[in-house]
Amino acid sequence: MVYFIATPIGNLKDITLRALEALRAADAVFCEDTRHSVKLLNAYDIKKPLFSCHKFNEREAAEKIVAAAREGKEVAVISDAGMPVISDPGNIVCAELKKAGVPFTVLPGANAALSALVLSAMPAQRFAFLGFLPEKSGEKKSLLEQYKNLDCTLIFHAAPQDIDREIKCLYEVLGERWACAVREITKIHEEAVSFWLSQGLEGEKRGEYVLIVEGAKDVENPLNSLSGREHILHYMAQGMDKKDAVKQAAKDRGVTKSEMYKFSLDI
Repeated sequence: MVYFIATPIGNLKDITLRALEALRAADAVFCEDTRHSVKLLNAYDIKKPLFSCHKFNEREAAEKIVAAAREGKEVAVISDAGMPVISDPGNIVCAELKKAGVPFTVLPGANAALSALVLSAMPAQRFAFLGFLPEKSGEKKSLLEQYKNLDCTLIFHAAPQDIDREIKCLYEVLGERWACAVREITKIHEEAVSFWLSQGLEGEKRGEYVLIVEGAKDVENPLNSLSGREHILHYMAQGMDKKDAVKQAAKDRGVTKSEMYKFSLDI
């Protein structure tokens, strides 16, 4: 049997009893980075043969996993953090196991995207997980165009060195939206910072990020693609006083007046 096992995303205590049982019973553990995974196993005094399974050798690793399972061995597949396959290696392994008729199962556990969605306090009834955006700008914008009109929360992964560029691209394609950057989940410096895409994320960028972005509020209302300040000025140009303009813009966007008020401070 092959087990796809979720591992902690920060705090090493966030591992399930089933995961520990499966790791202790495994004949081999395939992991994204052996140097990283050995720390987790050592923390629970588990000594097992470790083999790499990352994006550059996953197909080769899949062949070894299939062969080991056919020999009757217990195989564990883990990634550096969270659930294998989800923005991590493992999808090719799943496909090859299915193709070969080798049974496999999943041991659920920690997941960064869902944890960040909770911490963001943004609508969670419906959401779309898009993971890491493509590296090339054209491909990135093309992908976002496919999802810009969805009226559900959007979830992205982003590395610290990419976060500012990703936010800028999101604003260019999606227009002004409320967002939340979540990092260091389950760790000492865990934080969830809310902001408007037009403002960007302030402060030093450290740690892996999950970006939560509100869905399309009103596809038919072009005013929602303006910046918050421009939206308010639009109504003021029609004769509204600033207070009423802020109130109407907030209604258009489905946010509170206090959230819109900050855009009117210099008007």
